[in-house]
Amino acid sequence: MITPIVKDTKVVFGPCRLSYTHVFSKYSPDGDTANGKYMTNVLIPKEEKETIKAIQQAIEAAKKAAIASKWGGKEPKKLDMPLRDGDTDKEDDGVYSEKFYINAKSSTRPGVCDKNKSPIMDEDEIYSGVWAIVSVTFFGYDVSGNRGVACGLNNIMKFKDGERLGGRASAESDFADIDMDDDEDL
Repeated sequence: MITPIVKDTKVVFGPCRLSYTHVFSKYSPDGDTANGKYMTNVLIPKEEKETIKAIQQAIEAAKKAAIASKWGGKEPKKLDMPLRDGDTDKEDDGVYSEKFYINAKSSTRPGVCDKNKSPIMDEDEIYSGVWAIVSVTFFGYDVSGNRGVACGLNNIMKFKDGERLGGRASAESDFADIDMDDDEDL
């Protein structure tokens, strides 16, 4: 892990695995991409204490700012928080076991680059299961009576490939045992 960089409500941390990743086109669960978001879940191993502390510090800064700007000078009794426990919130998904996670979203496309900071344009390079360093910003919200702290997705730097999540295999692995040298038999 890199030493997390915290600047008020912004944190750069990782490498962490990405899950439910949609960073090249907007996604909406109901298919309404006009109102969709760019998004990814960022999985943080629970043993990464320094990263978790940095995220909690940025969340607290966002809460303090929202108390003054959105919540009328006091912290609401019920707040939705962005740092979630995979063991309780996604207990049926083994990928989330022993991890915290944040759901980072953005209305604008995040910057996506490789380790050399060169832009990645190939959508197949960033997928659920890839390891990345991420930049996120936390902010308070008050929408239709719902209050909390959300996580904005800024940028992603690919760190390394990882096993794809979601059960999809690559074409190479599906067809590895097919010998095309004898294609005359087909």
